[in-house]
Amino acid sequence: MPMTFTEAEKERFHEQDLKRIKNFRPIDDTFMRAIFRENLPLAQHVLRVVTGLSDLFLTEEKTQADMNRVTGARSICLDVYGKDTSGKRFDLEVQKASAGTHPKRARYHSSVFDIENLDVKQDFDELPETYIIFITENDVYQGGYPFYLFERTDTRDGSLFGDEEHILYINGAYRGDDELGHLMHDFCCSNPDDMYNEDMADSSRYFKESEKGVSEMCTIMEDLRQESIEIGREKGMEEGMEKGMEKGMKKGMKKGEESALLRTLKNLLRNNPAMSAEQAMNMMGIPSKEQEKLMELIK
Repeated sequence: MPMTFTEAEKERFHEQDLKRIKNFRPIDDTFMRAIFRENLPLAQHVLRVVTGLSDLFLTEEKTQADMNRVTGARSICLDVYGKDTSGKRFDLEVQKASAGTHPKRARYHSSVFDIENLDVKQDFDELPETYIIFITENDVYQGGYPFYLFERTDTRDGSLFGDEEHILYINGAYRGDDELGHLMHDFCCSNPDDMYNEDMADSSRYFKESEKGVSEMCTIMEDLRQESIEIGREKGMEEGMEKGMEKGMKKGMKKGEESALLRTLKNLLRNNPAMSAEQAMNMMGIPSKEQEKLMELIK
């Protein structure tokens, strides 16, 4: 059930959202998904620049593309998915935080891509050429290079393995006077008037300045707010249930221990009629605090 807010709270959230929209940049996850949605020309331009494939022509482009073919395996949701006329597949991920750029994440994305793109009875050589691309706000490998390209090679002579899998990390901090430098400038720019690329500027301007676009962004942010509240609520319920179960188990274990002590004490007194309950409990090493409680139970 969605969380309800007062009119004053709604107004406050709306004002906050408008300020956030004004400061949004294409490298910000929420805004990036909006400006790339159903925007094949922009996705094509970005992929051409970051891959160096100037003859790349996209035939398909999706944002928030779910990849979950294998039941029980962890699914992934791609920021931008693309397919070109030659059959190549592209996964474009925008990451502000370095925590989302671990090499094993790239490895997993690539493996899921392979599973999604090979059907039953297809030969392995029918696997398409793939590009897993991370655009990061900072230079995560700290080498000062515009980009980092990773491909499997023979460790003896450096020759390519030839599996047509490419993993790219694009340095979002790069500001060279070339297409890639201009593109990274645009990704980190909040003012559409200062952008080099017209497609990115026009899309950013639509969501920042037009009444319809701003309304769409506000709806997206409200949905995200409700989603965050729901996730927090579910997490709170899970933690509450976990704590409740833990408390119940401790209580049950304690009660079970008391029952066991009581049975042992009664057996000891039954077999030793001359022994007092206090003597028996001392022999058993029961603390004085517990002895009072057990004394009440054996009466």
